Amino acid sequence: MDHSQPEAPEASGPDGPTRASPAAPAPGGWLRLAYGLGGCGLLGATAADAIAVAGRHAGFHLLGSIELVQAAAVLLAGSAMLIATVQGEHASVHMVTERLARPTAARLARLAALLSGLVFLALAAGSAWVAGDLWSGFERTELLHIPIRWLRAAWIGFALLIALTFLRRAFAPVLPERI
Repeated sequence: MDHSQPEAPEASGPDGPTRASPAAPAPGGWLRLAYGLGGCGLLGATAADAIAVAGRHAGFHLLGSIELVQAAAVLLAGSAMLIATVQGEHASVHMVTERLARPTAARLARLAALLSGLVFLALAAGSAWVAGDLWSGFERTELLHIPIRWLRAAWIGFALLIALTFLRRAFAPVLPERI
């Protein structure tokens, strides 16, 4: 009687069928920081909105709840985009590329990574330009006076890390396929 484990079923990934892999390695320190910032943003936005909604029904108001949610969204969205980029988990459609030869599909994936990196570099440059123009203006939100400059700085940091991740993927050395 064979008591061995059955073979893992094949899973369909973005690059076609793949064997089910063991648990992914633990994320590095800076990626853990991104997870933490995103978690704080999600919890902050959820808490602010929940308190504001409950307060409306209980007769008290949380002034500036929209400002709190918007500030938390910078951390949440920036970290989510960075994590998705690092993990290679962006939504994508492979109706065309799955029908191409592997080398052609790989070249197109590199081109897509290069273009994505350039887009995020342009977003970071434009955001830095706006931040530079408004840095000494001490721009703040209307009710809670949350400083906008630090939120812009956080977004620029996220955009640069996302661009770097895409560009590293675009220019990574090609490894030969195993036989």
